[in-house]
Amino acid sequence: MKILVIQGHPDPDTRHYGHALAMAYSDAARAAGHEVETINVATLDFPLLKNFAEFHAGETPAVIQQCQQQVARADHLLIVYPLWLGSMPGRLKGFFEQLFRPGFAMQPLDGGQRWKKLLKGKSARIVVTMGMPALAYRWLFRAHSLKSLERNILKFTGISPVRESLIGMVEGSPAHRQRWLNKMSRLGRAAR
Repeated sequence: MKILVIQGHPDPDTRHYGHALAMAYSDAARAAGHEVETINVATLDFPLLKNFAEFHAGETPAVIQQCQQQVARADHLLIVYPLWLGSMPGRLKGFFEQLFRPGFAMQPLDGGQRWKKLLKGKSARIVVTMGMPALAYRWLFRAHSLKSLERNILKFTGISPVRESLIGMVEGSPAHRQRWLNKMSRLGRAAR
């Protein structure tokens, strides 16, 4: 399987726990014979979209076109990011706005009344790290930003199934962190 890891932490410093999770997944996937590519959003230079016209008809930056080619090659996406103010970091959201544009991810039909999903046949796993307990995010805060990413971006473009791993209390015990690293290795071997 061809796997694309999208590292969504806006800080390029690889000492963050999310980088270790992505590496555990990637290393195990490669060891199992899967092909793995990585996009580190923090290292990309791209402008934010400012209006409807830019999103629908503006020129796609060369670096985003390269990322689109990586998505096109992939069978499975692993998206890793920290929860910031209840959502994904702004830089990652801006990246997704550039990446999942009409003509690449979906195509308007009937003047935009319906949309053709252009990324069918791909699956994804979203890994969200957070300082709070994951159950609090899921049940108390209803995981609204995660649901939006799943429904309004990934599934809207045809990516399905979309699975999730919510990792709370990331500043907790070393044993807790190691359990999640082990789990990410298992998921990487299975390309899930």
